[in-house]
Amino acid sequence: MKVLLSREAVHTGNLILVNREYGYREHGCRQHECWQQASKMPAPGEGAAGFCRNLCLKEPAAGALKRLMSEIHGWDRIVPVSAWRSQEEQQEIWDQSMEENGREFTEKYVAVPGHSEHQTGLAIDLGRRQEQIDFIRPDFPYEGICQRFRELSGSWGFVERYPADKEHITGIGHEPWHFRYVGLPHAAVMAREGLVLEEYIAFLKDYEYGSSFYGVKLGRGEARISYIRARGDVTELELPAAYPCELSGDNVEGFIFTEWRHFNGE
Repeated sequence: MKVLLSREAVHTGNLILVNREYGYREHGCRQHECWQQASKMPAPGEGAAGFCRNLCLKEPAAGALKRLMSEIHGWDRIVPVSAWRSQEEQQEIWDQSMEENGREFTEKYVAVPGHSEHQTGLAIDLGRRQEQIDFIRPDFPYEGICQRFRELSGSWGFVERYPADKEHITGIGHEPWHFRYVGLPHAAVMAREGLVLEEYIAFLKDYEYGSSFYGVKLGRGEARISYIRARGDVTELELPAAYPCELSGDNVEGFIFTEWRHFNGE
């Protein structure tokens, strides 16, 4: 099966890297699924009601989050604080934090406008339900229902994006409340190898498509992951037709190819 990938496609997909070095190519809210859990959110005047009523996430991130929260009855004790943001909203948050908290705090906890994962529609900040919720640094402890969410998040394609020991790599301070959807099997591999997204993409570049792959078993099947460097304005690929497969740009210089193989005695 022949596939033609434009250079612009490098900037799309669930695995795009957005950080201080690589900005997000804004595509607008039309590509996001708006979801609302009004009955599960704080009532007017309670805690986070002012900023968590209508949040947007891209599919399949929105669907995965809903199913995970349903499994643990999470909305009873967890509040969604912030998800998709426009460039304008990110700028407002940045400017307000600079004014109220100063440059050191802002650069540690607020992404530069145009370089925020929230602009991708694949990231969400969560907080423990309580009377007062900090919009920039919501409480999401490593215990109770919050830890239960964290432990199961990888099985639904989410990773804790900014762990405590990786600040020098991510460029963002420790944020136990910020989760990013990368999908499966990638969340499982990142957890297994102890990698943040910057490291994961660099790691996959050792597995060149057509020459080698990283294999991971999930359930009754296996996923094979490899990396494809973009070639010029259009990258032409010959993909196997026998198995389901996925492609995502990395927002840097290429694509991550994932092929799913199911065990049927082969």
